[in-house]
Order: sequence, then structure tokens, then C-alpha cells
Amino acid sequence: MSPPQINIIVPIYNEKEVFDSLIKRLDNVMLLSRLNIEVILIDDGSTDGTDIKMNNLSKKNEAYQSIFLSRNFGHQSAITTGLYYANATEGVMIIDADLQDPPEVLDEFYKYFLQGYDVVYAIRKSRKESWYKKMSYQFFYFLLKKISNIEIPVNSGDFSLLSKRAVDYLNMMPEESRYIRGMRSWIGFNQIGIEINRDQRHSGKPKYSLKKLLKLALNGIFNFSEYPIRIVFTIGLVVLFVSLVYFGYTLIQKVVYNTAPEGFTALLFTIILFGGIQLISLGLIGGYVIRIFFQVKNRPLFIVKRRVFKKNILLK
Repeated sequence: MSPPQINIIVPIYNEKEVFDSLIKRLDNVMLLSRLNIEVILIDDGSTDGTDIKMNNLSKKNEAYQSIFLSRNFGHQSAITTGLYYANATEGVMIIDADLQDPPEVLDEFYKYFLQGYDVVYAIRKSRKESWYKKMSYQFFYFLLKKISNIEIPVNSGDFSLLSKRAVDYLNMMPEESRYIRGMRSWIGFNQIGIEINRDQRHSGKPKYSLKKLLKLALNGIFNFSEYPIRIVFTIGLVVLFVSLVYFGYTLIQKVVYNTAPEGFTALLFTIILFGGIQLISLGLIGGYVIRIFFQVKNRPLFIVKRRVFKKNILLK
């Protein structure tokens, strides 16, 4: 069987409820498209039976390859797995399994790909999500745009079509704390954003908890900005300046007027304030240090338990 033109990468974690609808829509995309497409499903340690459905599908349908990770490595690592095993001759599409992003836009993305764009990504024109999530995303993207070393498009997720050479360069990047959409922007090349309407989750519960979203946001900030370190340095300069002014004021009061400011409460407040600033500063610096700590361990980004496709079961 010759390599496909396009791989569709789908990271999956406990999506039993939506799986059949996902496959139905992907089947329809492949049926209507003139492209030779292979779907790569990556199971990120599912425990609800999703892995069984994937296994059965890939054994009987050559359009689907299933990759099973040895445990739950996380969404970004699952995408990384798919990029590593992609063998398409032209490009790779990344899409989540929850069907909030429509797989039917593949052909539209491909039109821009033929015009010379290495990266075609979706911009969420509207979100059918809670106001809390909408506000959180807006604040995060606003903050990231202000402090990032590179321009990361606002309201763009991982949903995208990447050229083969873009995928090759992403595979060269060994970051342990991964932020795919930031890495995608960093590689450069011709990129374009296409507006889409983001639907509600088809069924089941969201897999990105508040904790996971916060971790992803911190990866985006710490991986693509030195601004937190600059904040620490700026705070240090301000504190030093205030301290020198206060010292000069105290010295003048003592030498000229033979008096000194009194007030234990003010002194205690000042100590607590500066102590808090020091702890925050240590936390910001620690954000970089902990990422260096995990990076230098040089552990694999994922471990594949097995790969399954029609008439073949590969252990690796």
C-alpha cells in the first residue's frame, strides 16, 4: 500500500461516547475527498473501552491506524506521537476527537496548502462554551500575545494542516513541556489562519480540566517568553530604589532632626510585603528551572505499547 497524501492525527483519551460519531464523520470526509487519506488514532491511555473500539476498527479498516501509548502522557504528547509516526507524502492534519472542530474543512485547508502555505490553522470565530472558559481563553491569548517572543495567533488551537517539512521540523524539537501551537508558530514558513465556528462537545465530558488548561497555559508562557524573568528583575530594581529612598529619608531624619521614624506595624508590613515578593519571584524562576530539570533528564516524550492496522499488529 502506497503512503497516503494526508494523515489525519486524532489524539484520543476516554472518548467511547463520541467515538462512533467521530469515525462516521471521518469516513464521510474520506469518501467525499479526492485525497488519499490515512487516519492515525492515538490512544492516550484510555480506560473506558475506547482502546477496544480503536483496536477493532484498525484490524478491519486499512484507512485507520491505531497507536496505543503505555500510559496517559497527555494531549500534547499524544499529538507528538502522531506527528512522529505520520508517513504522508504531503501533509498532516491535527484534530481532537471531541468533534468541536469540524473535520469537513480538510479540503478547504488543502486549497490553501496548494497555494504554498506550510501551515493552515483554524481561528475560532465563535465558541459554544461557558462564559468562564471563553473569558479564560481570551485573557490567556491576550497575555501571551503581549509577552511572547513570537506571534502566536489569538484563538488558534491545535486544529491545523501542516506540510511535510513543517512536520519534520516539529519532530526535530525535543521540548519536554510541549506547546504545539507555539512550536508551530516558531518554525515560521508561510502560515494562514482560517476562521471557523467551534461547536459544542458532541458528547461526554471535557478531558481538559482546569488544572490541565493551567499547565498548558504556563507551558505557553514559560516556553515562549522571558517576560517572567524580566518582571522579577524589574521588581528587584523597584524594591532596591524604594529601599534606598527610605534609607535616605531615615538617615536625614536622624542626622538633621535627631529623630527616627517609629512604627513596628509598618516595619512588619514591609517585611511581609517583601517576603511575598521574594516568594513570587522564586516561583517564577522555578517555573523555568523545573522545565530545565525535566528537559535534561532526556526521557522519551512518549512510549508506544503497540500499533495496530489491518492484518498487522506491531509492538515497539
